[in-house]
Amino acid sequence: MTLDNLRNLYQQVILEHYKKPRHRGQADPVDRQQRGHNPSCGDTIDLTLSLEVSADTSEPRIKQIKFEGEGCAIAMASADLMADALQGQTITTALKMVEQFQTMMKGQFEFPREFRKLNAMQGVAQFPVRIKCATLTWHTLRAALEQTEPSPTNEASGFVTNEDEY
Repeated sequence: MTLDNLRNLYQQVILEHYKKPRHRGQADPVDRQQRGHNPSCGDTIDLTLSLEVSADTSEPRIKQIKFEGEGCAIAMASADLMADALQGQTITTALKMVEQFQTMMKGQFEFPREFRKLNAMQGVAQFPVRIKCATLTWHTLRAALEQTEPSPTNEASGFVTNEDEY
């Protein structure tokens, strides 16, 4: 596949997930919640997660990820692609994938076949100002997963930003 064909394919994946997101809304029940904001471009994300403990491990798995927010096609597609990839994953695996995604944005990693749709975001790395758009939801997810306890009111405490990154 030529580089132009690959670029077109990646753009199609991003546009598909932006125009028809599969994970918009709010998780039910909400076990973790976090807000993210990118002040340099105005992207905002409200991420909610449902967690479950399965019989095969005591570590919680992500049962459902949902998001609301406003932003560019890259930010919203990244949120939807992330939710697709991380449903069913353990918290440890999800946190590892956050690091891998950030490494991919620096051009130093590519996801394996089972998560290949995430590689559609690689093209964003060519535009440094847009990397923050792609990584906002991943920073927001990390903050949500690192919470030790959900807030009693199911509301995010403040918001996270990736303004100092990249």
